Amino acid sequence: MSDRFVLEICVESVDHAVAAERGGADRIELCSDLSSGGITPSAGLMQTARRHVSVPIHVLIRPRAGDFCYSDHELETMRDDINAAKQVGMDGLVLGILDENTRVDVERTKTLVEFARPLPVTFHRAFDLAKNAATALEEVIQTGASRILTSGGEQRATDALLVLTHLVQAAKNRILIMPCGGINSANIVSIVQTTSAREIHTSVGASHRRSNNNGKNSSRGMGAARSGPESSLFEKKVVKLVNRLNSVSQNQFVS
Repeated sequence: MSDRFVLEICVESVDHAVAAERGGADRIELCSDLSSGGITPSAGLMQTARRHVSVPIHVLIRPRAGDFCYSDHELETMRDDINAAKQVGMDGLVLGILDENTRVDVERTKTLVEFARPLPVTFHRAFDLAKNAATALEEVIQTGASRILTSGGEQRATDALLVLTHLVQAAKNRILIMPCGGINSANIVSIVQTTSAREIHTSVGASHRRSNNNGKNSSRGMGAARSGPESSLFEKKVVKLVNRLNSVSQNQFVS
């Protein structure tokens, strides 16, 4: 096991991507329109972010807001977006497909995971719509995805620590569980210590969760106010998160 944590910061602008890297983020998730829970950013945004950020960038592949059950044409759009992400040098992809019963659509997701290679795929918070987290975990593993982004089925990770802990334990050596949902400098230490998760995802307060409506009018992901924090403040918040995680690493692994 690595003696350090991986901090992924979700952003929807190049300014915040740069600020996150300066603050010490290990990885960026890039998307657009966080107010809808996030959709695929333009090729231009991906390319500009790549020019200005050297840490790995994982890009959200989501053709529209709303639920995660997609038509054949929407899947075609997702494949084209994956190609665009590869062409501009993205390092990973974030996606997820459910069926009409809000179960993981293993066949369609696996097709996209294979199409995405060699880029790794994170199965996003569509996972939290599944009725049974343990079953959904096994289904996502079947798709070949590298990690699962989840708040344990609740709006905030702090409200689902037991579920997240069980997922981390069940997933060990098969897939990574990356907690998210309302994670900040005040609770990040307790979350990693309780769950034993090694990767953490947060938007650093640039977004907020909306109430869930079975995925039809809400993403079950992260909503956001249009006016996020200024880049300098955003960077300071990232620095604080990094320092908190470093303190945990030092306490655990330095004698």
